Amino acid sequence: MRTAFKCRAYPDAEQAAIFNRTFGCVRLVWNKTLAERQAAYRQRGENTSYKQTDAALTAWKKTGELAFLGEVSSVPLQQTLRHQHAAFAGFFAGRARYPRFKSRNGRQAAHYTRSAFRMTGGRLRLAKTGAPLAFAWSFDDIDLATLDPTMVVVSRDPDGRWYVTFAVDTDDPTPMPTAGHAIGVDLGIKDFAVTSDGEKIPNPRHLERKARNLARYQRRMARKQPGSNNRRKAKAKVAAAHRKVRNARADFLHRTSTRLVRHADTLAIEDLAVTNMVKNRRLARAISDCGWGEFRRQLQYKCQRAGRVLVVVDRWYPSSKTCSACGHLLAELSLATRAWTCPDCRTRHDRDHNAAQNILAAGPAVARQKPGEVCGADVRRQGPSLPQSATKQKTRSARSGTPSR
Repeated sequence: MRTAFKCRAYPDAEQAAIFNRTFGCVRLVWNKTLAERQAAYRQRGENTSYKQTDAALTAWKKTGELAFLGEVSSVPLQQTLRHQHAAFAGFFAGRARYPRFKSRNGRQAAHYTRSAFRMTGGRLRLAKTGAPLAFAWSFDDIDLATLDPTMVVVSRDPDGRWYVTFAVDTDDPTPMPTAGHAIGVDLGIKDFAVTSDGEKIPNPRHLERKARNLARYQRRMARKQPGSNNRRKAKAKVAAAHRKVRNARADFLHRTSTRLVRHADTLAIEDLAVTNMVKNRRLARAISDCGWGEFRRQLQYKCQRAGRVLVVVDRWYPSSKTCSACGHLLAELSLATRAWTCPDCRTRHDRDHNAAQNILAAGPAVARQKPGEVCGADVRRQGPSLPQSATKQKTRSARSGTPSR
């Protein structure tokens, strides 16, 4: 399996200049190839193959205008063409959005394959650079001297920090011991997650806690003259504030997902349409700050490595409106109602805990329908997964107040 190790890098002035030049060439090749690909399709209705883009790159290097492309390593440029070809393949397959043009203000990266770097004795030497690249190795369980990466990625964040990522082919990890437990997880905003065991994981709201500082840095940047050094410094501070929020969120998601994977053999979650949910401008910031999509991605690969089963329940399954005790389905349930009483069996429910219990009950049924698809498989629930009430009656609304006897 493929594993990546990301470390802080500390290039000297000469190496930084070479990497910055490489980033510019990578960005130019991507944007120019994308523009010509779009023009060929709009004007002549032709699709562009990887072989055509490769031939075009060779022709560009022979022109006087783009001869500087030959001054940097050709491997990152070739990788850029491969990445764009893969991006279009993912777009036509429905797995990704349409590729966009790259900006010099965002994250910059260059990919080096085995022919463009040498790793000996824990020292990394990249093409077109003289001295080894200095970096901080923080993985104590991995011997750096024996590291044999298949690809090296050098990147620079908008705040000016440098990173180097090593892609390594490793053996499949040993599955975790059986926990003998299964849990359902209901994601939310008030509480980040509520499990079927009744545990409530609070939402740390990282962006909300840093919003005032971030707004102050953005006001300072807005006052600076465009193109000046002061604006560049202020922009770096804004990027650093965003980095702190991003790192804090990632740390929380990693800790939470790892704990859940260790605690249960089977995890059931709901297939949330995050892309559609963020279209609500009143909740878009709060939903984006939760990181539900990243949380599901982490659960997928961690369950696969640990030998666990991750079942994704259909997003249209009424987990909140269904009574987990008798299966009674409510006609409606507003978002403001956080607790309700079942009109049929008179069971008092916490909205999120009840949803987590229903997700757990629906999980095994979905897994039985498609036993070969686990760890985030795109499965759909067919038919009822919960027991229905024995009494056939018209669905009624929930009572949010104290139940009457």
